[in-house]
Amino acid sequence: MSTTTTIVTGGDRTVRRSSRRIEPIYYLFLLPTLVLFTLAITVPAVMGIFFSFTDSIGIGTWSFNGLTNYIAAFGDPAILQSYLFTFGFSIVTVIVVNVLAFLLAVGLVSRIRFKTGLRAIFVIPMVVSGIIIAYVFNFLFSNSIPALGTATGIPWLSTSILANPDLAWVGIVIVTAWQAIPGTLLIYIAGLLSVPGEVYEAADLDGANKFQQLTRITVPLVAGYFVINVVLGFKGFLNAYDIIKGLTDGGPGTSTRSVAMTIIAGFNGGDYAYQMANATIFFVVAILISLLQLSVTRGRNAL
Repeated sequence: MSTTTTIVTGGDRTVRRSSRRIEPIYYLFLLPTLVLFTLAITVPAVMGIFFSFTDSIGIGTWSFNGLTNYIAAFGDPAILQSYLFTFGFSIVTVIVVNVLAFLLAVGLVSRIRFKTGLRAIFVIPMVVSGIIIAYVFNFLFSNSIPALGTATGIPWLSTSILANPDLAWVGIVIVTAWQAIPGTLLIYIAGLLSVPGEVYEAADLDGANKFQQLTRITVPLVAGYFVINVVLGFKGFLNAYDIIKGLTDGGPGTSTRSVAMTIIAGFNGGDYAYQMANATIFFVVAILISLLQLSVTRGRNAL
């Protein structure tokens, strides 16, 4: 990027104006990324929206059917249940992840021994594949814990919660939170380390205890980091798929089937156009949620 300065004289005044010219080489560097993004994201999305107005099964001939798929999707109990589960699961998981991650971050920045080693241990789940984590916890929930419950004579531990339609979502929240906490933890640690130590020293002189310092100093000063974690977490949990696939495969029945699982199952079952309509609706809902979050958090997330 080059900068040129021109001098314009008007009457007795001399005005300096600066204009910036973008070098063509920048566009050349941008072109590969733009082409890849267009081919991998934009084109498939436009094609999917187009086919959502047809009766296509993914291959072969097709014809337009207007808004038939959208009307059917709004009245489909299976799709409505998947939306209810996805949003409920996302809200609960966001709360669990942020509360636990913040408390862990507070502990890991305090004056404790081996805090550097503990930080390294706590971030390990973040680098493990979600499907691998799901299969490991599936074994624990389905075999190890029931065996332990049987051996100790504890009835409620003797059966797998993944087989219970009313409790399977709890297992999904536990495993998802276990994987998501490390990333959230790192952001909170960065926020806590950015708080000046002089603030806490002044609070000590004023007689504030640790709890008062936490609620009246720490929490307000890291509020921007709360916003970041809530927004990122909620967006990620809305697209939940791999952990649910490995734990319950959407079961028992369809009680833990997310929107993403419903869409992909429809693709595999020959409901391509129908589920593309569902995917388009989900895309619009995600956009509306993003706009709502931006409007609510605007001006409050400056770090």
